[in-house]
Amino acid sequence: MLRAWQRGQTGFPIVDAGMRQLWQLGWMHNRVRMIAASLLVKHLLQPWQAGAAWFWDTLVDADLAANSASWQWVAGSGSDAAPYFRVFNPVLQGEKFDPSGTYVRRFVPELARLPDRWLHRPWEAPAAVLHGAGVALGRSYPLPVVDHAAGRARALAAFAAIGDRAAGEDG
Repeated sequence: MLRAWQRGQTGFPIVDAGMRQLWQLGWMHNRVRMIAASLLVKHLLQPWQAGAAWFWDTLVDADLAANSASWQWVAGSGSDAAPYFRVFNPVLQGEKFDPSGTYVRRFVPELARLPDRWLHRPWEAPAAVLHGAGVALGRSYPLPVVDHAAGRARALAAFAAIGDRAAGEDG
């Protein structure tokens, strides 16, 4: 999962665009940093330190304190943490912040010919639309590495279990 995320092969176009931009340019917008970080830590249940290490190695504007604090914020830990139950929906975030798909089309060119309606959720596009756009899910572009709803539910359950243990309710 970590490798798919690092390579921009998660199946979530906004995340993949951000991770590919990071690899190509050494930078990505803060909003995409948060979306990508949320996917890694919440949906994929990877330790925030793995994401922080990757950003540290690839960001040209890396700052140790800001990088660590930002990752802890997304993870719901640290001194200024976002609520653990904040799990960004990468589809809705893509549709909200890249509604015309300009950003995704630039960094995920294999999806460039998809209509805006399907760009941030290609797995929901009709087969004829995918074929017409030259997209073969699972071959030319990956299927999502996790279902959003299932990943969110799993993350919330995992964080709740940690909270229960920390409160002494779980033994």
